[in-house]
Amino acid sequence: MDYTGSSYTGQRVNGRLEGKGTYTLPTETKYVGEMKDGMFHGKGTLHFPSGSKYEGTWDHGICVEGKYTFADGLQYEEENWHYCDGYDRRFYTEICKGLKPAGISQLTNLDPPRTIPEGCYDCGDGFYNPKTRVVVDYQKRFLRNADDDEHEWIIKTCRKGWDEFVGVKPKE
Repeated sequence: MDYTGSSYTGQRVNGRLEGKGTYTLPTETKYVGEMKDGMFHGKGTLHFPSGSKYEGTWDHGICVEGKYTFADGLQYEEENWHYCDGYDRRFYTEICKGLKPAGISQLTNLDPPRTIPEGCYDCGDGFYNPKTRVVVDYQKRFLRNADDDEHEWIIKTCRKGWDEFVGVKPKE
């Protein structure tokens, strides 16, 4: 082990690594589990420096079954893997905390997003109609008439009641 830079603490039989123990590789990856005749054998877990781990069952140094868990808690699924599939690029922790995927769903924090009347804007305290220059609250009660500065700001920064880039309305 001095030659490879590895270390072992645990049970031995006739000087060989056998029983329960911890085998540390030079990469700081650690195997904690059962050994037999100097090999991983039985149940054991590889702990990687990144914080991820692989829990498995080993047979004379060969893993016969197991599961990989990323550092953030996401467990790898060989079949039906839906994480980071090209359409939804969120991290697992973002999914757990309710962050929505990029795109139209990120236009607002509301879930489901507020439906804005066509041709109007959501200006934070209500809807703004650029034709009448009137802001109404979300119950459609009059709030104020927008001056030129507010009109320009709303047109430039607020969410519209239609998606002019794609040419279709968002699903309601």
